[in-house]
Amino acid sequence: MTDFIKTSASRSLENAVQDHFIAAEAPWSGIVRKGQTIRIEDSYGQQAIDTLFYRADDFAERYSNQDTMRAQSGAYIGTGTKIISNEGNVMLVMTADSCGRHDTSAGACSCESNTVRFGHGTKYLHACRDNFVIEVTKHGMSKRDIVPNINFFMNVPIKPNGEMTIVDGISAPGDYVELVAEMDVLCVISNCPQINNPCNGFDPTPIRVLIWDGED
Repeated sequence: MTDFIKTSASRSLENAVQDHFIAAEAPWSGIVRKGQTIRIEDSYGQQAIDTLFYRADDFAERYSNQDTMRAQSGAYIGTGTKIISNEGNVMLVMTADSCGRHDTSAGACSCESNTVRFGHGTKYLHACRDNFVIEVTKHGMSKRDIVPNINFFMNVPIKPNGEMTIVDGISAPGDYVELVAEMDVLCVISNCPQINNPCNGFDPTPIRVLIWDGED
């Protein structure tokens, strides 16, 4: 807990170089430069925030959930986790986490998965893959460039036999994570619009993203 207090206390909202409020169910993307810190805040609690990272000067290098889990010998993302690319490079390091559990196995919701899991009546509901497509196309990519993502603040317990399920979130209003970029990265976020499982408490809410320059 000491590391968390030291990390977060050194920043103020007034010093942030970027401050974005992302509406419920909406996407966002932006560049985080090497040495900068990005804070992703679950402003109202129990809101899944689906996130991808790409190398800013070469989008073919992007977040790898397999390499990230293998490097830390763990299934969840937390303080100290190195976010690893498909090239084996460290993209970011998580330096603060006030929640304590973040999934990187369950993936992003889609119209197709909604239909399979919740019935044909949900086929036309908005989904995270739609949000990701909207954002990556702004940067010259396509649906083919969307890979398994991080689900910040999403609670997905994994049983000893490998079974997993999405349950009620444990994040409180204002909980956040902070990551320091080890290279220039493009961050792509879907503020999850899912209303058919408890990942968002069945009520999607706005979030906040802040970015600070590195310390001299």
